[in-house]
Amino acid sequence: MSCIKTITEYLLAKPFSSVSQPFGEGVDVYKVKDKMFATLAPEKMRQSQGGHWWLNLKCDPDEAHALRDIFDAVIPGYHMNKQHWNTVILDGTVPKGEIERMIDNSFLLVVKKMRKSERQAILLHLS
Repeated sequence: MSCIKTITEYLLAKPFSSVSQPFGEGVDVYKVKDKMFATLAPEKMRQSQGGHWWLNLKCDPDEAHALRDIFDAVIPGYHMNKQHWNTVILDGTVPKGEIERMIDNSFLLVVKKMRKSERQAILLHLS
C-alpha cells in the first residue's frame, strides 16, 4: 500500500470528513463539517521539489515551530498562514506515527473551534 493511499484513508476515516478540490484539480482539500483541516498535493504539482507529495496541516503555533526544528521535511505552510499551518513533505523521513499524530492534532484544532453541538457530535465518534 502506498504512503499516499494510507494517508488519504487516514484523513477520510476522521468523523464527518470529506475531500474536494475547490482549488482545482491536483490539490485535495480535507474538511470536517466544511472546515478545512488538511490539504494534499500530488507530486506532479511539486516536481521542482523532488516530486514528493505535500501535506498541509493546521498546528498550534508553538508546536509548529518545534516540528520544523525537529524535521527537515516540515516547513511553514505552503500557501497557508505560516503561523498556524505546517507543510509536511512526504519524503519518508517523518515517521508514519508522527504524521498520524499531526493529522489528529490538525483535525482536533479545527473541531475545537466549532459550535459546541457540532463539536460534541464529532467527538462522540472519536471515543
